[in-house]
Amino acid sequence: QVQVVESGGGLVQPGGSLRLSCTASGLAFDSYPMAWFRQAPEKEREFVARIGSNNGRTRVIGSLRGRVTISRETGKNTVYLQMNSLKPEDTAVYHCAVGRSSTIFSEQMAESVYDYWGHGTQVTVSS
Repeated sequence: QVQVVESGGGLVQPGGSLRLSCTASGLAFDSYPMAWFRQAPEKEREFVARIGSNNGRTRVIGSLRGRVTISRETGKNTVYLQMNSLKPEDTAVYHCAVGRSSTIFSEQMAESVYDYWGHGTQVTVSS
């Protein structure tokens, strides 16, 4: 049984940083791409970042590029999302997801190509 668990969220002041963690179990972690999505209040869930299998290529949505880094640690079955210079509009529930091993580039930001999801971790950016 695949389990995906996020952690690391919390309350942070504007301009601050957070590192989110996501641990996936019940699967061959190295073989799967991983991604982060977020859902702000009253908004649809949106893609944030993705990292390919075996520390493959990373992809970050344009609006967050330069402030967000995604990485993975093989030995710990964990993927990280480092977020810097946080803004109030970054407030959202951040979800981690396990992708499919072969997904074409144009589909990588779609929720439909991610099969397992965590419940999310709340990030609140406020003074």
